Amino acid sequence: MTATTAPPRSGLPLARLLLVAAALLGVLFAAAAPASAHAALLGSNPSDGAVVAQAPDDVSLTFSEQVAMDDQSIRVLDPNGKRADTARLRDLSKGKTVTYGVDLRSGLANGTYTVAWQAISADSHPVSGAFTFSIGAPSKTSVSPTGENVGGGLVGVLYGTARYAAYAGFIVLVGGAAFILACWQRGASAQPLQKLVVRGWLTLTAATLALLLLRAPYTGTGHVADVFDLGALRTVLQTKPGASLISRLLLLGASALFVAVLFGAYAKREDPKEKKDLTFGLAVGGAVVAAGIAATWALTEHASVGVQPGIAMPVDVVHLLAVAVWLGGLTALLVALFRVPAIETAAVQRFSRIAFGAVCTLVATGVYQSWRQVGSWSALFGTGYGQLLMVKVGLVAVVICIAFFSRRWTARLSRTPATENTVSAVEDAAEQAARHEPVTVPADADPRRAAQLARQQAARSVVREKRIRDADPQRTGLRKSVLAEAGVAVVLLAVTTVLTTTEPGRTEEEAGRATSAAATAQSGPVNISLPFNTGGPKGKGTIGLQLTPGRSGSNDLHLFVNDPAGKPYDVPEVKLALTLKARKIGPLPVVPDHLFTGHWGATGVQIPMAGSWDVAVTVRTSDIDETTVNKTVKIG
Repeated sequence: MTATTAPPRSGLPLARLLLVAAALLGVLFAAAAPASAHAALLGSNPSDGAVVAQAPDDVSLTFSEQVAMDDQSIRVLDPNGKRADTARLRDLSKGKTVTYGVDLRSGLANGTYTVAWQAISADSHPVSGAFTFSIGAPSKTSVSPTGENVGGGLVGVLYGTARYAAYAGFIVLVGGAAFILACWQRGASAQPLQKLVVRGWLTLTAATLALLLLRAPYTGTGHVADVFDLGALRTVLQTKPGASLISRLLLLGASALFVAVLFGAYAKREDPKEKKDLTFGLAVGGAVVAAGIAATWALTEHASVGVQPGIAMPVDVVHLLAVAVWLGGLTALLVALFRVPAIETAAVQRFSRIAFGAVCTLVATGVYQSWRQVGSWSALFGTGYGQLLMVKVGLVAVVICIAFFSRRWTARLSRTPATENTVSAVEDAAEQAARHEPVTVPADADPRRAAQLARQQAARSVVREKRIRDADPQRTGLRKSVLAEAGVAVVLLAVTTVLTTTEPGRTEEEAGRATSAAATAQSGPVNISLPFNTGGPKGKGTIGLQLTPGRSGSNDLHLFVNDPAGKPYDVPEVKLALTLKARKIGPLPVVPDHLFTGHWGATGVQIPMAGSWDVAVTVRTSDIDETTVNKTVKIG
């Protein structure tokens, strides 16, 4: 009995490794980039770490750009973790100043209160934070000062992975279809290319649905179970990102019809004139749908805010389409070279020319986007966005270098005649195929035997096709170079996905300058009054402290000691220490000089950095009577 020959596995280990690498990079980059801040908190009232004598009427926050907030976006929690606000958001914005606030309940007790806030930036990314202030004096609190990790955790990983999958699906769908229409129309009937484009459509559709369901927990609670919250989903649909995702799904419905026609009526059309007309119609319709899908990103991402959004959004659409034509077409060429028995040399040459034009468009639009998002050399080298951008530029340069060798192999396909070894290999493959002509199975033959013969014939057919493909050294060289391009492109796509969730360098620098300006505007001379009681004779009084200019750097210090009647009087010793607990700086001792009755002073008191400093003043009214009084003040 003849041994059964199983057909060889389709595809190549390198191709499978490429797909696995794409999936792993999607997960890793999604985990590494949880919701970077795009809108910055410039200031608040009360400020972070402030100690106020009486409870304020409200708490307000000022941001660097427009944000979306609701009644749950600002929460003020007392030391026991209970809500101290009225849960009613107030828009306090005036002109270009973006400010939101909430009213506080009446009758708040002394202690430390935590303000936890979260918002959605104008470019659809969530931001959050928390800070504290105290009424009367600081106290212990059961509330974590870090706030909720909005956009992070498991939900952040899932959302980032879905974003990566959406970009990959779009590139494969658009680039694969463009490759067939513009480079190799016969490829519409090639099953490997059909599977590639359909899988791109399925990936983009599934990723878009996942993004829509994950949007509410991604920007809110962070709980995966909230994907089933219909109320939260209804709220998401009323936002710009939600409307954009719904629009993308509708456009994907139109693209499904496009794919059906491409691989149905178009693939079967034989008449040259009819096929030419249908090619034009599919190209125009496909371009419109592809541009619409690309616009769903441009309308909600970095291009929609900042400098020149009216120009940036169309440029972003063109940039995305150029990426899809280049990298998606490259993927389609890779599949054709590995999985299709034969591909016309002219098709490879046409793609080479189209890819060159796409890369030129990519560079031109990329330069504009880089200027718009970075804006300065300091932002390019000193911000996370700028550094990632340089990595992306480096990867693009590597891909272009590899593409140069691919173009050389493409030129050899047309200019270099087949060598004798190549011809011999093809003839040997044909001769081997002739030896294994299809076997006619009798009608009454054993079904298992018939199935075995069918498997053997399939195995011989696959081996024959592979030998024909591998017999051409130019084709083999082109396959290797294109595979290397695709491998670098996988990493390039991952870096690009991270860039879309990273705060642009220009806005990071502008927010930093605005924050510094706001801090400078709020800073000023520190004036506090501290009552003391050493417990001995003439042990009661008040210490007045003045620190000028009250910011980081060199300051002048003045201490005034008054008795209960408000008259200045001398004590044997006065000294103080400054501690910045948040940065573990201090205590920094300061021993002032006695100047006049009840007046001590020191010059050149150095404050290393701005923050909430603990001021501890020690007063000694006799040899044995001494006390230390403390107060936390905002300096700088």
